[in-house]
Amino acid sequence: MSRANMDKNPDEVAAMFDGVAKRYDLVNDLLSLGRTKAWRKATTKAIEPHPGMKILDLAAGTGSSSEPLAAAGAEVIPADFSEGMLAAGRKARPHLPFTKADALNLPFADGEFDVATISFGLRNTQKTAKALAEMYRVVKPGGLLVVTEFSSPTFAPFRTIYTNYLMRALPAIARKTSSNPDAYIYLAESIRAWPDQKGLAAEISAAGWVGTTWKNLTGGVVAVHKARKP
Repeated sequence: MSRANMDKNPDEVAAMFDGVAKRYDLVNDLLSLGRTKAWRKATTKAIEPHPGMKILDLAAGTGSSSEPLAAAGAEVIPADFSEGMLAAGRKARPHLPFTKADALNLPFADGEFDVATISFGLRNTQKTAKALAEMYRVVKPGGLLVVTEFSSPTFAPFRTIYTNYLMRALPAIARKTSSNPDAYIYLAESIRAWPDQKGLAAEISAAGWVGTTWKNLTGGVVAVHKARKP
């Protein structure tokens, strides 16, 4: 299985990420033109991790998003449903408690976490509403949701350039750098099909979260959505 389709069959998505796990962080840094570190810092700032806080980091991949949360003293559970990603994460960051978990059926108790966060993974779930509902379930009342995801550039001319980059340049670069370049065709397609900032905010609110806000990064290429459980 080289790539998933837009129906986002969970087994196909997991297999696709298994195939890119070893070089995933490196290729992402190249394709984002080095912006991934800045996006990660913005996510960490939105979460405000501190000792005593318990955080679920979904679609954590190799743990690059979990590392700064743990460094701030929080208890973080990096979770993913790709065995390949989990294996790469355990090798790179053996001090983190990587856990296999399906975002649509989380193996955690109700109200177990202070924060649930997911970076660049929500759009890969087969049912966005179900994933948001599961995160709602495992977060304590008053707890936080932080979603970092590709979004829609706010400046129309740049949006056109960005879309062309996604569909043309991104797969071309991936062919030279990734072990599974076809996976990046799917990723480009999934970004194009994803709702814009207001659309995602509406889906978050529909799942029961309140006070949904977002912050645009890199002109709206990425947005960090934040909400609370009442």
